[in-house]
Amino acid sequence: MDSPTDTTTNGTTGGKADQVARTITDLIAGGSLSPGERLPGERQLAERMGVSRVSVRAALQRLKAQGMVTSVQGGGTRVASASANLDAGLAVLLRGKLDNLHDLAEIRMALETWAAGRAAERATDTQIAEIKGHLDAMEAAGPRRGADSNVAREDALFHMAIGKASQSPVYTHILTTIRSVLVEMLDFHRYELFSEPNDDAIVLDQHRAIFEAIERRDAAGAQTAMQDHLRWVLAYYARHREPASSS
Repeated sequence: MDSPTDTTTNGTTGGKADQVARTITDLIAGGSLSPGERLPGERQLAERMGVSRVSVRAALQRLKAQGMVTSVQGGGTRVASASANLDAGLAVLLRGKLDNLHDLAEIRMALETWAAGRAAERATDTQIAEIKGHLDAMEAAGPRRGADSNVAREDALFHMAIGKASQSPVYTHILTTIRSVLVEMLDFHRYELFSEPNDDAIVLDQHRAIFEAIERRDAAGAQTAMQDHLRWVLAYYARHREPASSS
């Protein structure tokens, strides 16, 4: 039963709902609640914040109207993640368009270079272990290509883990927005763009250099390693564009 004493000094629950909404917003902005993460139930939130479920419900409705959270089918609420329409629209722009993929690679260089440096400065030991886990999985996958290979997926998860380790809620939201597009891009890289026999070994070495710099807390080294990797990717794009422009 909702508490009848959950009121502000003027006798309304509006102030309490505002406080709950601000608290949840701060948790999202501070990275304590990640995109797509499910919130505790109304009863749990009410108990934690010392308010009634009526106030929690009103706060969640306000946050839904602002696009901060969304309803979960079957009940519950989660932090809003990527816009499906934005993600799908971006995928259409990129699919089969080498120039657009090149643009995204350049944008990634700016963003991911920054993130690698931040990860070196701020990553927890657990986050460093997560990055290494994806690096190890890439190495275990080997040079195998095709539907049975997980190397592109682990590549994407490696970059996502670095983004998480940067401990920037803004950057985490950006990555979440383009997550499926990033996976498609890395599928293209691994299975079509990188066609030379030793390309997989080169990419693995580049990822290892990024990880090792983050592990030793070398922000400048992590940024340089990420730039080297993505410059190499951009050089591949340039070579693939030359035949198209001369035909």
